[in-house]
Amino acid sequence: MVHDPSAPAGSGDTRGTAAWTFVRALAHEAATLATRGLPAAFMRAPDGTLRPVAPGDPRAAASWQPGQGWVLPPAAASESDDARALVDLYLPVCSATAAAPIVIGHMGQSLDGFIATHSGDSRYVTGDENMRHMHRLRALCDAVVVGAGTVAADDPKLTTRHVPGPNPLRVVIDPMARLSSQFHVFQDGDAPTLYIYARRYVNGAAPAPGRADVVAVGDGPNGPDLAEVIAALRARGCARIFVEGGGVTVSAFLAAGLLDRVQVTVAPMFIGGGRPAFRLPAANLLAECARPGYRVFRMGGDVLFDCDLRASASPASGEDARIARVL
Repeated sequence: MVHDPSAPAGSGDTRGTAAWTFVRALAHEAATLATRGLPAAFMRAPDGTLRPVAPGDPRAAASWQPGQGWVLPPAAASESDDARALVDLYLPVCSATAAAPIVIGHMGQSLDGFIATHSGDSRYVTGDENMRHMHRLRALCDAVVVGAGTVAADDPKLTTRHVPGPNPLRVVIDPMARLSSQFHVFQDGDAPTLYIYARRYVNGAAPAPGRADVVAVGDGPNGPDLAEVIAALRARGCARIFVEGGGVTVSAFLAAGLLDRVQVTVAPMFIGGGRPAFRLPAANLLAECARPGYRVFRMGGDVLFDCDLRASASPASGEDARIARVL
């Protein structure tokens, strides 16, 4: 079975819009519930907002379990599969709090493992549904992180313009402080922007590009100290961090062991060569390779693997994978 949570919120699909409102409400409520440290349960109003009910109430659409986070009850016969899948996809992010933070990465790639052609053309490997999904992740997270290459190639805004929800803190990692101030993230003022560079490459302090705040970090094994980047964001109150791209940046966080989850969206496309998705240290034996626990969602014409890097899976675990629809 395949879950497909890509129902277009805000596009006239009232069920999808209500489900997305419910997701946002769960994310908002998590910090308060974590502080209380008690179980809680909520039913979902027709407009997607939360209404508290007693734990164990059969009307409950989601329950909060201390130390675990949000849990969905068994599916009701009247519940839309697509709406439930949408909520289920984002539940791990909604459950994250300052006491139990999350760093999630995302990669969109072709069937043969590329994110762009040799010329750098990457618009768009994955479809509109996956773009909407990334905007949802931005809306749920406190910070969205990209590398200098993504800014230079795509000039992204890193806002939530395709879905209802707040804009996150935009974080640009530019180790050698080479980007100019011409890009949207430094000029538009739509959201605060943090510009991070590595001290070793710059004499003195790097000038702030445009409206961005500037932070210098030390060296890690293969570039800037990404653990220091995470610590700087945590100090700013960022419990949910979304590493959006590009391939080099997501790979660096993954190789450093700093991602809790990574999502890989695979598009039904063969590129034949170009810029690879993941660039990781090679293993000699398959037994040495990470095999994370995962869930599978259909996202329009694409397939999304949601991998839990803190949990392992057996080689046969694919037999239990469910594919849900998320539009």
